[in-house]
Amino acid sequence: MPDDPDLNQAEGQPYPQRATDRDMAARNFLSFNTAILLGILFIAIVFRFHKITLPLVDGFSWREVSTAMMADNFQQRSWNIFFPEVSWTGPGPSYQGREFQIVSYLTALLYQLFGWHDWFGRMVAAFFSLVTVFSLHRLTARCWGEMHAHAAALAYALMPASIMIDSSFLPDPAMLALVTLGVWLFVRYWAGGSGWLLPFATVSFSLGALSKPPGLAAGAIIFYLMVCWILEKKWKQASGVFLSGLLSLAVIGAYFSWAIYLGRSYPPFHVAGTGGYIWEDGFRTYLRNRFYFQSAWNTSALWFYGYPFMVLFAVGLWIPPRPAEDPRRRTLSRIPYVWLAAAVIVYLAAAGEITGNVWNFHIFHVPVAIFSGRGALLLATLASRTVLTPAVVLRSICIVAVALAWSTLPLVRTMKKPIAMKGKLLGEELARLAQPGDLVVAIAPEVGDPVAIYYSRARGWVFPPGGGDEEWSKFVADDAIAIAQLEELRAQGGDLFGVAKNATDKQDLLFVEHHDGVIDYLDKTATKLVDSDDLLVYRITRP
Repeated sequence: MPDDPDLNQAEGQPYPQRATDRDMAARNFLSFNTAILLGILFIAIVFRFHKITLPLVDGFSWREVSTAMMADNFQQRSWNIFFPEVSWTGPGPSYQGREFQIVSYLTALLYQLFGWHDWFGRMVAAFFSLVTVFSLHRLTARCWGEMHAHAAALAYALMPASIMIDSSFLPDPAMLALVTLGVWLFVRYWAGGSGWLLPFATVSFSLGALSKPPGLAAGAIIFYLMVCWILEKKWKQASGVFLSGLLSLAVIGAYFSWAIYLGRSYPPFHVAGTGGYIWEDGFRTYLRNRFYFQSAWNTSALWFYGYPFMVLFAVGLWIPPRPAEDPRRRTLSRIPYVWLAAAVIVYLAAAGEITGNVWNFHIFHVPVAIFSGRGALLLATLASRTVLTPAVVLRSICIVAVALAWSTLPLVRTMKKPIAMKGKLLGEELARLAQPGDLVVAIAPEVGDPVAIYYSRARGWVFPPGGGDEEWSKFVADDAIAIAQLEELRAQGGDLFGVAKNATDKQDLLFVEHHDGVIDYLDKTATKLVDSDDLLVYRITRP
């Protein structure tokens, strides 16, 4: 295996020069590394802020719109962050059991200051992603040196999955940014840093796990380093970490207990992220579905990473860095493996939920980036001991070009395809027709997606109505049941009914064909306002 390029210099080993020359070389080296990091951050900005104003109509539309609705309701109805509320289950209150709403709350503050723009949530998420890039870079430098840090951060900046999630109105970018920052601060503390690093690390990590529970997987690193202190009989330091960890877990546990209570106490009795776990579905179900590995593979190869990044990851995982002589550096060098192992354990316990809501893979992206960067560095340097030779530079350019052409550009373009655009158009048409206080009933192109309600700027219901244990992504069996549901919503105050003519449920049933009897019923009992190639809108309010 080739020696790690520039590893000695990156770790601050002495240069064979006089003291003044060594100081100057060290300063120049630090300036060089800082310039590279700034360049990587710039690349991350370019990819995450490109088309940042895209409406919430991409492949993650459903989840993004629910997050956006919570931001709307913070700003319009109540600033109490402990009562997140959506707008797709009627006049409300429609509180739900959700993660701690950092992204949506910050977005609501931007609404208050600058007015409503649907892309503000994407912008908040993208800024969190820059924290991830920086923290990942510094964490990797602690583990494997500066050159690996550059490669890992660049891999994260270019990885299709991280670009997509980090530019989506989701809580996951805040989760990964805050837990990565917390882990890096703790590693600095463990390596002899100032005592103030521990409380800052605890707060950052706790907020990250509150933003999304999969962030708890990164806590395995803190536990691992605490055990290392115990083995070294450093009881004082270990006890401080143990108490901080208990406090963090208590806060996280208290909040999610409250979230479960809230979701079970208000219609539609919905707690986000429930279902799809091994203890709910059973081990036999997981075994029968082979732990959903086929779904995970398809997501990885065809959507999230592409084959170039998967090859880089495999190479980096297969060939580890040369063990350091210093025992403490050997301890730190295991951190990427600990993070990856913890993420795999989370996957094995929650594969049904993770493969169903693929943004939950985000907790994998720090170790995936580290190992992909390692793989790229190995392929670029081969037998070289330095990265400054023309051959290494040329190979590096080729690796980046292949990753961009075969993974980043085509997969990001696919994921950002505006598949819910007609749902947005339906919402805008409802907004044009609605009177103040009107409630809307809407069916988007993907049945159950509340995108039309969001862009109507009103409250209302998805159709068929759902929430809790009810299924809202499939049409009911016959027209009689659907008409009864419609009449119930009309009795609750529904004023406008709109449907995108391409609305299809997860059984591939087209509404205008499967429920043509409902359309006939509306023609007789409601006032048709729009009948275009794409949309059908009725006023259903009874005189």
